Amino acid sequence: MTSSSLGLTRRSLSLALAAAPFAGPALAQSAVSPADQALVDRAVAYLEGLTEAQGRFVQTDGRGRSVTGQLYMKRPGKARFAYDPPSGLLVVSDGGVVSVQDTRLKTFDAYPLGTTPLSLFLAKTIRLDKGVQVTRVARMSDGFSITARDGKKQTAGTITLTFTDNPLALAGWTVTDAQGRPTRVQLVGLQRASGLAGSLFVLKDPRPKNVGRGKV
Repeated sequence: MTSSSLGLTRRSLSLALAAAPFAGPALAQSAVSPADQALVDRAVAYLEGLTEAQGRFVQTDGRGRSVTGQLYMKRPGKARFAYDPPSGLLVVSDGGVVSVQDTRLKTFDAYPLGTTPLSLFLAKTIRLDKGVQVTRVARMSDGFSITARDGKKQTAGTITLTFTDNPLALAGWTVTDAQGRPTRVQLVGLQRASGLAGSLFVLKDPRPKNVGRGKV
């Protein structure tokens, strides 16, 4: 993988996991039908009940380039995305901050969890009354998707959460930026887990203290 493609991968990463298209973790109702609202409520109940999980993921940018890795999740607030070599990327949410480390480029960035797409499904309580507006609920042959945007319209872009049905499970999400460029994260074999080590969700800035810190 070239240094230029690494840079594009990091941009895709920030869109899919750590960029800030939303004002917070809450969802707000749009003009959805009662049937659509029932699907939203079902998805929220599932996400709030998903306390620990692990599985693989495939992240694909708008040009069709993909990277893979391992996901660990412990709600509320904690997640770890360990990208497979040669990526060198590691993304960890400790419950308050999402840290993004690239060992190949020797970079480290940090974002408040509440300003990232991850907060949509890592929040302790996923609410439906403010912050983020549900704009579309779509049905598919094997599940459904929920699209949301910043309810205050202070930032552009949308996120679409995709769920499979029978059994209900989070299948992934797609973040689309203001220019309409999508970045997709597909979850593979996501399974409930228990007893995940707390160390999985700790990532310290490895740089010397006199080096500028991330974006928090």
